[in-house]
Amino acid sequence: MNLRKFFPFVLLLTVLLASCSQQAVPPTATPSPIPAKPTQPVQSSSPSSPPASCRVTEDIELPEVSDTDWVVGPQDAEQTFIVYSDFQCPYCAMLEPMLAKYQKENADSVRYVFRHFPLPSHPKSLIATQIAEAAGLQGKFFEMTALLLEKQQEWSSLSDQDFEQWVLEQAKTLGLDIEKFTQDFKSEAMVQKAKEAQNTAMSLGIGYTPFIVVNGKIYQGALDKKVIDSFLAFTQRQYKTCPPQVIDPAKKYTATLKTEKGDIVIQLYPDKAPVTVNSFVFLAREHWFDDITFHRVIPGFVAQSGDPLGDGTGSPGYEYGNEISDLQYDQPGRVGMANAGPDTNGCQFFITYDALPQLNGGYTIFGQVINGMDVLKNLKERIPDNGGDLPPGDKILSVIIEEKL
Repeated sequence: MNLRKFFPFVLLLTVLLASCSQQAVPPTATPSPIPAKPTQPVQSSSPSSPPASCRVTEDIELPEVSDTDWVVGPQDAEQTFIVYSDFQCPYCAMLEPMLAKYQKENADSVRYVFRHFPLPSHPKSLIATQIAEAAGLQGKFFEMTALLLEKQQEWSSLSDQDFEQWVLEQAKTLGLDIEKFTQDFKSEAMVQKAKEAQNTAMSLGIGYTPFIVVNGKIYQGALDKKVIDSFLAFTQRQYKTCPPQVIDPAKKYTATLKTEKGDIVIQLYPDKAPVTVNSFVFLAREHWFDDITFHRVIPGFVAQSGDPLGDGTGSPGYEYGNEISDLQYDQPGRVGMANAGPDTNGCQFFITYDALPQLNGGYTIFGQVINGMDVLKNLKERIPDNGGDLPPGDKILSVIIEEKL
C-alpha cells in the first residue's frame, strides 16, 4: 500500500510539532497551509492542462488488535488509539506521557494500543524494542516504555556497552529479575521480534513515527475527547466515491460565498479547471461549506477555508490532480486549491490578497473574485502558523452556485 504521509506539524504540549521519518525530511502537512516556498511558473502552450483524475483517499488497514499487542483500556472502548512508536524518536517521547494521561482520564472510553516501529535510521531503536519486550515478560512493559522515552536524551548518545549498563541500572529500579531480563532481551527470539515489528510497519507503508490511528482513521489533532469525537463524526461525512459530473464545462458558473461579513462572488473557470470546479460545485450543493470558518487569514497573502474541522486538516475523502493552466497568480482575488503537494487537492481553497507569483505552477486556479474584495479584506486575521490561541474565524454561512448558458 502506498500510504500518503498524513501527519502534519500539529501537536505542541497537547499537540505535537513534528514526526520522525525514515527519510531526512518529515511528512508534509495536509492541505492546511499553502507552502510559502516559491515554485517556478509552468509554461503552457495550451489553454489548460488535461483533466486531472480523481481518486478516493485510502484508509489505512492495520492488523486487528490481538493478544500479542500491548493494550491499556477496555475492549469495547469508544476510542481505540493504535500508535506506532520508536524509542529514539523525540516526538514519540513527547506523545507517550500525554496519551497515557489522556487514557487514564478517560479510562472507560479510551483504549491505547502501543506498537513498535523501530526506524532503520535510529541505531538503538531495535535494541530498545528488545528491552521493552523483555521487561514485558515480567509485567513491566509500559513502565519500561515510559522510562526509555522519558530518559531518551540520557541514553541515545551512549555507546552500546554503556547503554546496556544504563538499562540494567534502570531495570533494578523497576524491580525486575536482572538475570532473567538480561537473558531475555539478548535472546534470538527478542532480536527477531524487534526486526519483525520493523518489517511489519514498513510493509504497511508507514513512513514515520509517532503514527496515530483512531478508530481506523489517521489522526493529527489535539488529545481532547471532544475534539476527537468531532473528528470521528466528521469522518462519517467523508465521501467513499469521487463526485459525479455535475457541471457542463461549456456553461458559466458563479459561486457566492455568503459570509458573516458579507458576500464574496467568484467567477468559476470550468474551462480551465473542470475537475476542480466540478468538485467545488458538488461540495457546495451538498452544503459541505455551510457554517465553516476561514481558518487561515494572512493579510497580504491569502484567506483559506473549505475545511469543516476548522483546523486545516479536513478532506472530503477523495483527492484529485492539479490543473495548471495559463492563468497566473498575478492579481488579487485569485481562487486556488490548497494542497499537500502535487495532485493532492480536496476541499480546501484560498483567495489571494495580492499578486503571488511564487504560487504559480503549484496550485490550481479555478476562479476569480468579481465582487466582495472589501469583504475579504475585512476578515479577521488568523495565523495558525504562529501558534498560540486564535480568535474564532469568520464563517461562510453558505455557498450559492449559479449556472448560466
